[in-house]
Amino acid sequence: MLVRLDADDPLELEQAASFLASGMVVAIPTDTVYGLAVDPMQPGAVQGIFGLKRRPREVALPVLVGGWSQVEAVAGTLEPVAQDLADRFWPGPLTLVVPRAHGFDADLGGPMEARETVGVRWPDHPAVRALCSAVGPLAVTSANRHGKPAATLAQEVISVFSTDGRLAAVVDGGVCDGLPSTVVECRGEEARCLRRGGIPWNGPTRAPEAPG
Repeated sequence: MLVRLDADDPLELEQAASFLASGMVVAIPTDTVYGLAVDPMQPGAVQGIFGLKRRPREVALPVLVGGWSQVEAVAGTLEPVAQDLADRFWPGPLTLVVPRAHGFDADLGGPMEARETVGVRWPDHPAVRALCSAVGPLAVTSANRHGKPAATLAQEVISVFSTDGRLAAVVDGGVCDGLPSTVVECRGEEARCLRRGGIPWNGPTRAPEAPG
């Protein structure tokens, strides 16, 4: 049975963390929209997201983190351009596509040539920070069927997935209707915007400006 949990209740967040640590899929609030989250190190968990969302495995999942130690675990030491962007816009709606850390070998999907990199984001949301602190970095995608609008309310998530036993719980954090994250690929001294979003971007190799 799909469980609805309160993002403001520490005990219910502990229950969500327990589901995640068991390899289950949990819908969580973020500073953009609701996401489907798993612990990517649990066997079969990432595949559970792809199946639930009906998302092609050719589209890799990003990873959410809750602090610098988790950034390092996923992406190692960021190169200067990526570190500058992270310092300016994390926590916030910025996803950096960077080389993976040695030892972070979670299968996040995507083409083979892309599996040496990872999309990593540090959201500005207390529930995400709490869950990452309890479980570790989380593989996440927006909480909707592939190609459909992203959910901004817990009830929307429930309406879409209530009959699918692969979703264990929805953490209700109220309205989550922020813009999607800006996705920036950082390679050496170059930064290239792959998707525009919550952080404005002015060109393919220039750093984004701070929002006004």
